[in-house]
Amino acid sequence: MGLLDSILGSVLGGGNGQSQNSGQAALINAVIQMVANRGGGAGGLAGLVQSLTQGGLGHAANSWVGTGQNVPVSPDQITSALGGVNDGGVLAQLAQAAGMSHGEAASGLSQILPGLVDKLTPDGQVPQQDTLENMLGSLSIGR
Repeated sequence: MGLLDSILGSVLGGGNGQSQNSGQAALINAVIQMVANRGGGAGGLAGLVQSLTQGGLGHAANSWVGTGQNVPVSPDQITSALGGVNDGGVLAQLAQAAGMSHGEAASGLSQILPGLVDKLTPDGQVPQQDTLENMLGSLSIGR
C-alpha cells in the first residue's frame, strides 16, 4: 500500500498521540472516500478543490495541487470554505462520516488537506477522476 503509507506518513507524521491520529485517520478515510466519489459530497478531488476555491481558498488549494510549497489554512478558513455546522456542506458530510464534531473536522482538515491533496496530485494538477480512482483503488483506513 505505497500510496496509503505515503499519505498517512505525510499527514499523520509528527507523533500527535494515538487518539488524535485515530480521529485523523477516520477523517482521512472520509476524504479519500469522497474524492474517490464513493462518499458523495464535493464531486471528487476536482470538486473539493473547486469548493475550496469558491470558498476563498483558491490560492491555498492551488498551492497544494501545484509542485511548490503548501500554503497552510486555519480551521476557521476551512469552515468558511466548506460550509458551516447546519448547511449540509462538505464539512458537515466529512464530520459525520468521520464521527466527529464540525470543529474537530475543521481542525483536522486544516492539518491534513494540504498534504493529502499534495500527495493525490503528484504531477501538479488534479488527475482525471478515473485516474484518481485507479490511484486510490480500495484504500480505506480502519477506525
